[in-house]
Amino acid sequence: MPEAAAPSDSDSDSSDSDDEDDGAGGADELRIQALEQALQAQPLDYETHVQYIQCLRKSGNIEKLRAAREEMNKYFPLTPKMWQEWAKDEITLRMSEESFGDIEKLYERGVQEYLSIKLWRDYLDFVEEHDPSVSQCTPSGLSKMRDLFERAITAGGLHVAEGSKLWSAYREYEMAILITITDGNDEEKAKQVQRIRTLFHRQLSVPLAEMESTLSEYKSWEAEQGNANDPSSNFDGVPSNVISAYKKANDMYNERKQYEDQLNDAGASEADKLQEFLKYLKFEESSGDPARVQVLYERAVSELPVSKDLWIGYTSYLDRSLKVPSVLRSVYYRATRNCTWVSELWVHHLLSLERIHSSEEELRGVFERAVQCSFATVQEYLNLYLTRVHSLRRRISDGLDFQLIRQTFTDAEEFLSPQLETKELLRLNAYWAKLELNLGKDPGAARGVWENTIKKCGSVLEVWQQYISMELEMGHLREARSLYKRCYSKRFAGSGSEDICHAWIRFEEEHGTLDDYDLAVKKVTPRLKELMVFKSQEEAKLEAYSLNDNSTADDSSQKRKASKMANKQQPAAKKRKENPPKSAKSSDVQGSKTQKVGESTREKVEASTEMKVDSDSRTGNTGSNEPKSSFYTDKCTVFVSNIDLKANEDDLRRFFSDIGGATAIRLLKDKFTKKSRGLAYVDFSDNKHLEAALRKNKQKLLGKKVSIARSDPSKSKKSREAGPSSTGHDNLPQSGDDGAKAPGSRPDKEVAKDDVKITGKNTFFAPRSVVKPLGWTTKDDKTDGGTGELKSNEEFRNLLLKK
Repeated sequence: MPEAAAPSDSDSDSSDSDDEDDGAGGADELRIQALEQALQAQPLDYETHVQYIQCLRKSGNIEKLRAAREEMNKYFPLTPKMWQEWAKDEITLRMSEESFGDIEKLYERGVQEYLSIKLWRDYLDFVEEHDPSVSQCTPSGLSKMRDLFERAITAGGLHVAEGSKLWSAYREYEMAILITITDGNDEEKAKQVQRIRTLFHRQLSVPLAEMESTLSEYKSWEAEQGNANDPSSNFDGVPSNVISAYKKANDMYNERKQYEDQLNDAGASEADKLQEFLKYLKFEESSGDPARVQVLYERAVSELPVSKDLWIGYTSYLDRSLKVPSVLRSVYYRATRNCTWVSELWVHHLLSLERIHSSEEELRGVFERAVQCSFATVQEYLNLYLTRVHSLRRRISDGLDFQLIRQTFTDAEEFLSPQLETKELLRLNAYWAKLELNLGKDPGAARGVWENTIKKCGSVLEVWQQYISMELEMGHLREARSLYKRCYSKRFAGSGSEDICHAWIRFEEEHGTLDDYDLAVKKVTPRLKELMVFKSQEEAKLEAYSLNDNSTADDSSQKRKASKMANKQQPAAKKRKENPPKSAKSSDVQGSKTQKVGESTREKVEASTEMKVDSDSRTGNTGSNEPKSSFYTDKCTVFVSNIDLKANEDDLRRFFSDIGGATAIRLLKDKFTKKSRGLAYVDFSDNKHLEAALRKNKQKLLGKKVSIARSDPSKSKKSREAGPSSTGHDNLPQSGDDGAKAPGSRPDKEVAKDDVKITGKNTFFAPRSVVKPLGWTTKDDKTDGGTGELKSNEEFRNLLLKK
């Protein structure tokens, strides 16, 4: 029995490669399945579409590949390279006379999406090679090919960098036709020569790259036709009109060369390239040639297809300049496919279609595509819906049904109301109610819109005001009165509650009977009193909170300043004498705490400030280098509340400018956010101006009625300002005083040279250098006898007998 032959090396290599292919094929299939699942979940994922097409190209499944490309093109425009690959695959796998038309349509779709000179060249070469009528030079074939070349020249013939490639291909085709003409047909041959000459003249009048080589080629061709010229001369044998056009085109090219060089920089980023395109476009627009501007925009969006700035600029330019319906439709269609997330493009698209009198079906289709896109904010959706409504309103005279407007409002309200702010919802529904009343002639539907709005934001004053205004415009006084009765007891923001009460009174004064007026007054009066009490309570709370915050901050800062100033000015020995041990300090704090009961925080701040000033004067801190602390006595001060939060000190100063006399304005602000709290103190120079300021109570500042009251210091503060004699405290001695008068001290009170002025009911806020704790003596204190330390009981007895 013969033995089985051992496998050769080649056989083993072949089997190994087959196994590798099977493994790679299995991996590709798994990859394809994963991408298909991903696209089912996210059909708008651009990168997944690209990867899926690449995997299918490797697998060679032409049917799936074709379907994948069609699916991607349904959502996104394909790049010129992808169109070239698609056409190449179709030509390679199924090129025949039957499939020629399908591949030709592919090229047509590709050249309409982006401007690509390479794609146009491939398209021209394909038709010239595979179209039988063209290859056989039949009259219909010649006409078709020339029309296709003219379209290519129109699309990209002005492309400064690559447009010459299209012109050269056109001339080469015509030269090939010239060769096919027999010698006996002189008339046809002359026509063909003239056709080629015309192409040279047209190209030489366009600013393109390599213009000099084109001129040399033209002269050589003319020499071949028997028109001798001097090769050493640039323009010998060239018609004067062609020379003039060439020089002008060359100057134009030189002006654009710097921009072309910047665009050809391979290392430039997309952001840099965008800026260069924008500069180039600005230059072209200033030159005033719409065709050149359009070609440059096409170049820009071909290289940067998802730049919204380019698409917005391109469409806006076409709306202003060209206004050609077919061009506008094409560009807007491509713009909204490339930048689906830009609502501004969709809005402009709808307006452009309306300008060119497009049908309602086309407008509705674009709008429905737009609302299915993803925008960044709800405001963009609102603008889109309002643009649609505006368009329907303008065309209602053309026979459109008002139900279209009503349905659009209904869809917008259902879709947007959960996310819309109150202001935007009010804008939408107010417009809806207005159109229901004016165009729909249905007051009941208009009231229904307002009632629905009240259910959602009935606490907003503007909703009721506009609802009442609509009823008044229709002359429905009973309905307006009913609305006032429904809303006067509601609480609105700011002064809205008072405003609606006063508005009801004015309404009855102007439109109602005396009984109606009396009823309104009867209803409104207790409500206004209730609001005044509530507002007074709120203002008192705000004032207390404000004073508490300010006193806490000032208290701590004044203590730190007093301690620093005392330590800085006194010598070291004096600091040791006047700074007692910890035990003495604790007794001082305890003693001072027992003296203070029920003093307000504001009084503490003022007492601390006066102590600080008095202490500084006694320690010699009166130099100009020391900052003076701000101290307000509130002698001629008003407290202003209910100030609009947008108001600043300049607004307050203008508010009191008619009475004058304002010396200082203190607008209270939150210590964390630094925003106004709607409260302020205003100091005046004298009581006359103060009384004038009080008379401005309840006047409006920035649309809000402000409350103005006199800032009345407490009685304890007044008693402190009366001086030491009224407080019942003895003057305490202080060592090292120089008797200097404190800056800012009261002029009607003289302080003794060796006395310390103690204000307030306790000494808790007095500097340590002023107040000594009980039992504290310095080393320099002497007994009245002046004999120093006692030596015996006899000496002590003698001392008592002396006293």
